[in-house]
Amino acid sequence: MKPRIALSVLSVLLATTAFAQSDAQKSPADPVPSEAQKSFATVKGLAGEWEGPVTVPEMPEMSGGKPMHLSMRVTSRGNVLVHEFQEAGTPLDATKYDHPVTMFYVDGDQLTLIHYCDAGNRPRMTGKMSSDSKKVEFELKDISGSTEMHMHHSVFTIIDANHHLEDWTFMMNDKPIHAHFDLTRKN
Repeated sequence: MKPRIALSVLSVLLATTAFAQSDAQKSPADPVPSEAQKSFATVKGLAGEWEGPVTVPEMPEMSGGKPMHLSMRVTSRGNVLVHEFQEAGTPLDATKYDHPVTMFYVDGDQLTLIHYCDAGNRPRMTGKMSSDSKKVEFELKDISGSTEMHMHHSVFTIIDANHHLEDWTFMMNDKPIHAHFDLTRKN
């Protein structure tokens, strides 16, 4: 009789321990991501290599030339997206070729973009995602360096996983210059 009681007690203890452990492993529901985190996740989904033409209506001589190459990569344990443009087929030599770098990250409750411009300044913009999650639009917040010529606004429109558009507005002596990039994924 004693072995049966011991076995029953052991069974109850094991079952209780198993339930307690399974309850302990259950974590509270993951917090709901903020709008900035959702926007950042959308932009991070663009990581990869892209190419496509640029159209600059105010400067037709800049349109229709060599396509642009865009590299977007996630770094810093997923906290930053690095966006690097260059003319397709040119060496990665920022001393000879235009090679702007833009960084995206979440800063508090805002999706933030800092554009390291070849004009020698660093505009900082904050972004918001559209209600359909297909567009992230950035507005100028402030700028470090000269304000005479600077990147002022940008819009990223996601067509699908392999196609997106970028529209950048550059201010030159208070006159806007619009650059439209039609980009297709290369990897």
